[in-house]
Amino acid sequence: MTKSELRKKYKALRKTLQLEQIEDLSLAISNQLLRLNIWDKSFYHVFLSIEEQKEINTEYILNILSGKDKNIVISKSNFEDISMSHFLLTDNTTIKKNHYNIPEPVDGIEIQSSQIDVVFVPLLAFDKTGNRIGYGKGFYDRFLSECNPETIKIGLSFFDAEKEVFETENNDIKLDYCVIPNQVFQF
Repeated sequence: MTKSELRKKYKALRKTLQLEQIEDLSLAISNQLLRLNIWDKSFYHVFLSIEEQKEINTEYILNILSGKDKNIVISKSNFEDISMSHFLLTDNTTIKKNHYNIPEPVDGIEIQSSQIDVVFVPLLAFDKTGNRIGYGKGFYDRFLSECNPETIKIGLSFFDAEKEVFETENNDIKLDYCVIPNQVFQF
């Protein structure tokens, strides 16, 4: 399947999920994350879920990070140059949805990509070698290329790995892990 076909397939699969299923699966993914040896780091980047896209509810991950007193980093997208700026999530952070329904910080304390230790990566699909397919704009590939090579990249998915390895491009960044509700894949 092409990347475009896979995007359509996984968007359609997500549409079949009910709100209660999304909550249960999101909680299971968060519990799987607790098995990883990643909790000694300082700066954790988390995407804020786009409810309309039936993405994983990252509130559970935010609660884990908050409970462990970690620095939580969230992003704001610039659609003109396909870049992201990153901000520390604090009690004073104001969040607003942009015109794509992506919850984003209005402003705040900016954090450089090089400071981030762990990135929880949204995706539509992934393969058994750690390749991922996102929405196709390239925001995360660009962002991940700006991070340190040691930054841990963790994909989150409701669905299992695709059996066939994806076609890749030079700017595609592989995941270190992908976490699904009942399993952790390490690449």
